[in-house]
Amino acid sequence: MKQKESLEILKTGKSVFLTGPAGSGKTFLLTEYIEYLRKNEVAVAVTASTGIAATHIGGRTIHSWCGMGIEDDLPIDKINALKKKEYLARSVAFTKVLIIDEISMLSAKQLDLVNRICQMFKEDMRPFGGMQVVFCGDFFQLPPVGRNGKDVRFVTESEVWNNMDLKICYLDEQHRQSDKKFLKLLRSIREGEVTEEMRGVLNKRLNKKIKSSITPTKLHTHNIDVEAYNLRELGKIKGEESVYEMKGEGLEKLVENMKKGSCLAPQLLGLKVGATVMFVKNNFVKHFVNGTLGKVTEFDSDSGYPLVETFDGDIIEASPEQWVIEDGKEIVASVRQVPLRLAWAITVHKSQGMSLDAAEMDLRKTFEYGMGYVALSRVRSLAGMYLVGFNDMTLKTRPEVIVLDQELQVRSDGDLKEFSGANKKEIKKMQEDFVGKIAGARFAGGLFD
Repeated sequence: MKQKESLEILKTGKSVFLTGPAGSGKTFLLTEYIEYLRKNEVAVAVTASTGIAATHIGGRTIHSWCGMGIEDDLPIDKINALKKKEYLARSVAFTKVLIIDEISMLSAKQLDLVNRICQMFKEDMRPFGGMQVVFCGDFFQLPPVGRNGKDVRFVTESEVWNNMDLKICYLDEQHRQSDKKFLKLLRSIREGEVTEEMRGVLNKRLNKKIKSSITPTKLHTHNIDVEAYNLRELGKIKGEESVYEMKGEGLEKLVENMKKGSCLAPQLLGLKVGATVMFVKNNFVKHFVNGTLGKVTEFDSDSGYPLVETFDGDIIEASPEQWVIEDGKEIVASVRQVPLRLAWAITVHKSQGMSLDAAEMDLRKTFEYGMGYVALSRVRSLAGMYLVGFNDMTLKTRPEVIVLDQELQVRSDGDLKEFSGANKKEIKKMQEDFVGKIAGARFAGGLFD
């Protein structure tokens, strides 16, 4: 599907799984739909499976939103006990549309638990208590993380997934990469058919230096202390350091969570002229996105903020940006910081969702399915890739994911055909009826206007 077609389906109120390859514009479309709902005064809950992913779209983790915390199962008495928590009543009972981004990192049992909690709060045994639910993600990317032998099946194996009339919107446009050879390589990984020709494409990037005055970001497969590495590199630069402190306001717990890691910008950001940095927010007006790479060239004499020369040669003043968590139309927590982080190194896990101009990748220790695909698909072109090495796991995909992806594409084609063949006036009426029915939700405590 195209983005426009998917958006029109979303507007009808159907529950949807929005998927597609890395760089196909899933987050962009999700943001567009969230803006549409808010413009029409619809109470939408914006969540994701991880704190970082949630911050990208101005939301919170699904675990925090529904009150399940780190659990993947709760007995009925504990689910009922959640009713006593007023803040959950506000965030769940009055929500009309629930969005869950990076759904691939949520397990089947966790999704079933979210469903039961929603049913309890809404006193409605339909899936998720009758809300429109929008899942977004790509099963070729990082899978659920199992701890202490916990269930790590994909959400497609959950009970609720298979009880929903879920429409599939599989985006097939590419907005990150335009290099046909590179796209063919990424597609071959998704299809589980990496030929010697495709391996040769990667081999040509081995120890191939990137032509730029800006040091490419090192992508690490293991969770080594990249922060310590970045600080060591900063320490090697002579000159005065400018430090910027993150400011926050709103609900203390949410602000603290944003400061401690769900926001990629650090609480204290120390910079020097010559530091390799990365923008960690999208600002299309100022011409940077999450992952734009650059180098600090100087500090503005008036504002004191850093001037950054990007990989493309633009000079951008990195003035503070705001990250928010919204509940309905109300901002319940926010932080402000210069939208940069030191970028000599970053982990593959934290890079998910980024579009990098250039990266140095050592993938010789890739240890799980999806990690190699996530790393390789971060960069915009082969010319922006400096490959130290890779192993067989780098190019491997779970066989069941390949089968699942084929099924999703077939279902998406069918849903598009059904939608395209429908009467346009009836679709328009369905969209108007959906918004008209759920807009303007009110809550006595003043959460929604």
